[in-house]
Amino acid sequence: MGALLQLEDVDARYGPIQALHGVSLSVAEGEIAAVLGANGAGKTTTLRAVSGTVRRSGTLTFDGRPLRGGAEATARRGIAHVPEGRGTFAELTVSENLRLGAYTRRGGLKDDTARVQQYFPWIEERKSQQAGTLSGGEQQMLALARAFMQRPRMLLLDEPSLGLAPLLVTEIFRIIRELNEHEGLTVLVVEQNAHIALQLASTAYVLEVGRVALSGPSNELQQHESVRRSYLGY
Repeated sequence: MGALLQLEDVDARYGPIQALHGVSLSVAEGEIAAVLGANGAGKTTTLRAVSGTVRRSGTLTFDGRPLRGGAEATARRGIAHVPEGRGTFAELTVSENLRLGAYTRRGGLKDDTARVQQYFPWIEERKSQQAGTLSGGEQQMLALARAFMQRPRMLLLDEPSLGLAPLLVTEIFRIIRELNEHEGLTVLVVEQNAHIALQLASTAYVLEVGRVALSGPSNELQQHESVRRSYLGY
């Protein structure tokens, strides 16, 4: 299956500071790919380069066409970005957050809400609750559910396990796998928990100071000495 997303020699910068140096990666349609690396390696910036929320250069294509413009243009192309820190609207209800997820399109809201509730059944009983009063794990799930309301072809996930207890991390990654398997959703996930990321993804990229240092099938990278030593702890 061909690449749905492709980056070739992508640079990105924040003002005078260059954060990415010639990053190239590809994600096939229906695939889960992971980006690993230490803090400051450029993982989050890679996702921001895709979603158009950072100054970037190089070649970015999505479904064979150039990827241009900012966050809204990217969303309309079918890419949903769940940033680090979840980004739910704390003062709005769960239901209102979900409706905001569908802002790029018209119609089908009721059917999509029912579809989302198949994966997140607790949403129905919490739909009138303010998002800011949810637990951290529930807020992360709401952020995922809101992104899914966009009917994306591709999901960008930034550190979904951050600050969550191990059982919640396992549950969130189970839902991500289900969305991939049952809905055909392509996923590019940035994650510091290399163990769970490599188990979830079929392909992985290791970034070091804004460059791709290693890449390949996840099962091969799990056996790579530097990955084991630096990220897997054995």
